[in-house]
Amino acid sequence: MIRTFFDAFARGDTDAMGRCYHPDISFGDPVFLELEGRERVLGMWRMLLEGNRGVEVSARDIDADNHSGTAHWTARYVFSATGRRVVNEVDSQFRFEDGLIVRHHDEFDFRQWSKMALGRPTGVVLGWTPMLRRKVRDQARGRLDDYLRSNSPISG
Repeated sequence: MIRTFFDAFARGDTDAMGRCYHPDISFGDPVFLELEGRERVLGMWRMLLEGNRGVEVSARDIDADNHSGTAHWTARYVFSATGRRVVNEVDSQFRFEDGLIVRHHDEFDFRQWSKMALGRPTGVVLGWTPMLRRKVRDQARGRLDDYLRSNSPISG
């Protein structure tokens, strides 16, 4: 299931990614913290892939049993807000239910990411601060809310 998910991610196929997720999926990472439900989690992936064309994803060190799994993956992309090139190294943990991913949690070095994505002086000087983390999280959450509103079947 993890390989199937990352193969779909590498192709930018969010429909196939969604087929790997349980209806009660929850997702967390240093930026989005906790997202609950298919609409929000898949909406996040769609928004990120649409906003960062040319994302390259490669996964390795995939390990799983019937209940849980892990993977390390690399995302290479241009951060749309700044035009800066990012190479993000991510460790993922997964939990499975009914043969699908019910919990997906990603960890990465926020400070390292902010240096690449935001550059100097913001990412270098402020990348470790709670203030910058909160600002990035709030902006990402706001973009996701706007994206979901504008892409809702009842919004148009």
